[in-house]
Amino acid sequence: MCIEQEQRSRRGRLRWSVAVAAMIAASTYSAQAGVAETGELRTGDPAGAIDGQPAAAAAGPQPGVTTTTIAGGPIGTSALEAEFAALQSELGGSMGLALMPVNGTQVITFGSWTDGNALSTIKVPLALAALRRQPTELADTAAAAITASDNDAAQALWQSLGTGDEAADAVEAVLREAGDTTTDVADRHDPNTTVRVDDPLSFGSTDWTLVNQVRFAAHLPCLPQANLVTSLMSQVTASQSWGLGAFDGAAFKGGWAPDDSTGYYTVRQFGIIPTPSGHLAVAMAAQPTSGSYDDATAMLDRLTAVLGRHLGETSGGDCHA
Repeated sequence: MCIEQEQRSRRGRLRWSVAVAAMIAASTYSAQAGVAETGELRTGDPAGAIDGQPAAAAAGPQPGVTTTTIAGGPIGTSALEAEFAALQSELGGSMGLALMPVNGTQVITFGSWTDGNALSTIKVPLALAALRRQPTELADTAAAAITASDNDAAQALWQSLGTGDEAADAVEAVLREAGDTTTDVADRHDPNTTVRVDDPLSFGSTDWTLVNQVRFAAHLPCLPQANLVTSLMSQVTASQSWGLGAFDGAAFKGGWAPDDSTGYYTVRQFGIIPTPSGHLAVAMAAQPTSGSYDDATAMLDRLTAVLGRHLGETSGGDCHA
């Protein structure tokens, strides 16, 4: 595994804010979460991503919507589904989107991209696992790992948890606590993996489905000491605030990497955004036909705009429901 440190200039983008943001900008996720209240789309250069194994889009039906009912009723999304399908057709490549109310029981997914390497998004549960043990000593290290996606800082958090297996166990414990019952950190139980759990940055090679990721995001604000990481997710550096960074009140973390063989980028992101009915967990990913980083982040910007126009169709939640 290598580290992608390439700097790329990016076209400027204006801040985009959804119409309902003014109604809910003062919202916070929960008494436990203590999330910062503003998030915006800014410009800059990407740095510090983890370059993992190829994150191929999963084979499946044409872009559409699949509702996975855990319990409770469906989230109304017919207009969102139609606009997502139109956007996918226009842009080409592969995209995926998963939604779940905070503290909710219903996941809904869109698109053909469903599964791939966690990349730098795994730094969120990693940081929470480490900060629970050493909240003062590792505060600056965790801030660098989350807000700037610094790989050296993330590796230091990993090593603070013990051996590779001990660190993986600690991160998996956080995932299990948030309802992700299957993700195998560093793919250490996969007999076909080429990454060893003790390799540097092995955590980035974790296979993390959008469904499992959005489930984690939906329960993250309700976990003990969640504010240790959700507050940092509200302070992501300008250069990495594409996608969900357009929403006022968002907390989010992205990850990006080129395929080891083709050099084509995958970009993914998850987070929590405010809606008129509460807070919504979102996980999304893009692989452009061109394979470029800029096109991938632009796809997530477009997808975010679509989601913003349909927030009224979704159901939010909070940690007290």
